[in-house]
Amino acid sequence: MASGSPAALLRRFKKVRVLVVGDLVADHYVYGQTERVSREAPVLIVRHQREEVKLGGAANAAANAAAMGGRVTALGVMGDDLMAAEMLRLFSQAGVAVTAIGGPGVATEAKTRVLAGGVSTRRQQMLRIDRGAVGPLPADVRQKLAKALAQALAHTDVAIVSDYGAGVLCDETRAALTRWAGGGGTVCVDSRFGLGELPGATVCKPNEPELEALTGMPVSSDDEVLAAGLMAMARLQCQVLLVTRGRKGSAVFTRGGAAVLFPPYGTEEAVDVTGAGDTVIAAFALAIAAGAEPAMAAHLANVAGALKVRKAGTATVSFDELRAELSATA
Repeated sequence: MASGSPAALLRRFKKVRVLVVGDLVADHYVYGQTERVSREAPVLIVRHQREEVKLGGAANAAANAAAMGGRVTALGVMGDDLMAAEMLRLFSQAGVAVTAIGGPGVATEAKTRVLAGGVSTRRQQMLRIDRGAVGPLPADVRQKLAKALAQALAHTDVAIVSDYGAGVLCDETRAALTRWAGGGGTVCVDSRFGLGELPGATVCKPNEPELEALTGMPVSSDDEVLAAGLMAMARLQCQVLLVTRGRKGSAVFTRGGAAVLFPPYGTEEAVDVTGAGDTVIAAFALAIAAGAEPAMAAHLANVAGALKVRKAGTATVSFDELRAELSATA
């Protein structure tokens, strides 16, 4: 591992080749104004005002890694549809190269959120409509994914697995990632549903509810998190475990080393935690690939996460923002 100041570490981000493999999600927001109750059904009528698409899921992790200076490629599944076209435009804007596998019947994973309110009230989410895969991806799509993944890993310094349960993390891609990790590759896993399905990964990043689900142990106190973290390390066979704890900060465990608890960074109240985990795994993976010790990587990821939650909605933290924050607290 390389040493040096956080600022020196951050500069090395620009040399890191990052592959983000996972579920590329279009976060689609529809904004409107509530007018009255419909006569057709007991529902509010919403007058459409505007809409936008943001990079979500693994796409958000990729956008964050690129914003922080990494050389990023995203690999996943997208359909031949309007959401895919908009996501490709956003990927280009973010400086992320994309390998998107498609096929007959494959749709882009999308979450449409309708947010509306009265003339002088704050908009609130009224409805969410999800589109995308139901059940496993087609066999030919999974095979193409695994082939593209093996090719991309040959030119990668760190792989981030961003699993939202939409099928990209499957038997075929798990096998390719396990082989690469076994050969010394750095694999960082952030999985909502399948954290235990990639044993031997370099880094695993559960939040507290995911840690509790994985171990069956309570995680309310520091001592409980420490006990559950040690069990998770043994079960996952990972080298590093990073547990994000929301308002309680984070905890990092290393094989053969002592666990370190980090308090929450800063004093500002969180505006929106949406996508904060994507920001944290992107910062942590970049730092590890740039030569940081896990504790330093966890500190930097803690700072990046705190900067993100000050922003509304799905958002990224930039290299300049992170550098300015680190300089201000040096």
